[in-house]
Amino acid sequence: MRKRRTVNYKELIVWKKAIKLSIGIFQATKSFPKSEIYGMVSQMRRSAFSIPSNIAEGYCRGGKAEYRQFLQIAYASAAELETQLIISLKTKMLSSKDFKKLKPLLIEILKMLNKMILSLRKNR
Repeated sequence: MRKRRTVNYKELIVWKKAIKLSIGIFQATKSFPKSEIYGMVSQMRRSAFSIPSNIAEGYCRGGKAEYRQFLQIAYASAAELETQLIISLKTKMLSSKDFKKLKPLLIEILKMLNKMILSLRKNR
């Protein structure tokens, strides 16, 4: 028996978690130095917002190959964000409290996206 496809991308757990992460990044970067508004703050927010956006866009494209491609883009954005979190922590722009809150959620999203990508490869 085939699994029934979710009716809407907003029902996907990974999309919901990515939205939560995006909001967390937005909140955490509010306290960054004003000099980083167009640097690290902008970059981290773009990376974070790209994750659920690409999940949604890929889901709505229709084909499995396109969906997998957009999930790969979301995965790459998540990896980019992970790097930015580490740099922000090491430069003391990001508090260790925020890092400990955001990093596990990001890792969970990376794992979920990886499983989805692998699943779509197997089902070609």
